[in-house]
Amino acid sequence: MTAPFRICFVCTGNICRSPMAESVFRARLTEAGLDGLVEVDSAGTGGWHEGDGADPRTVAVLRAGGYEHAHAARQFQASWFDHLDLVIALDSGHLHELRRLAPTARDAAKVQLLRAYGTGTATGAVAGGASGPVPAPGSGPGPGLSDDLDVPDPYYGGFERFEECLEMVETASEGLLAAISATLPARTVVPARVPDHDHRRAAQEPQQPQEKESA
Repeated sequence: MTAPFRICFVCTGNICRSPMAESVFRARLTEAGLDGLVEVDSAGTGGWHEGDGADPRTVAVLRAGGYEHAHAARQFQASWFDHLDLVIALDSGHLHELRRLAPTARDAAKVQLLRAYGTGTATGAVAGGASGPVPAPGSGPGPGLSDDLDVPDPYYGGFERFEECLEMVETASEGLLAAISATLPARTVVPARVPDHDHRRAAQEPQQPQEKESA
């Protein structure tokens, strides 16, 4: 039996951006009929929120978009590189931190920026360790990384920042799905549908949480 492709989305505290990306991408996999071939989870570079649920604003935005969500925050560990095929960073700070944490150069190459897959030119990612990862454009090691590819931290902003974050995640998830699909056993892939933001049911803005570490 072929081992599943394993991917982990990583942000800072694992309560805003990465759980959002996890929920969105899991939905895309289900729509494409690939949920049995790919395992998805998320984590944070820090452990301040371990065991906490997602930020209430993240939960509200996901529910408004029709996404299922259940979450408990956790911190990313270097030992996980061994069983992961792809580690998706939500911004360039996470990308650098995760690559420094990687035990080997091969593991460091597994770390890619999510929005690099939204440029329309990403073509693949490694599955099963058969070869090195195919880097997403603009996210390879060394110079050339751009803050323009970050999914900005919405934690200290208003509810609209979370909506903007979701839109960025949805757009990039299409390219990421295409990249991963190219590495999986041949099968029919149904094009994923991006929910129309204008037709989402209205979400009431939750109360602003007290300040603590960002996500």
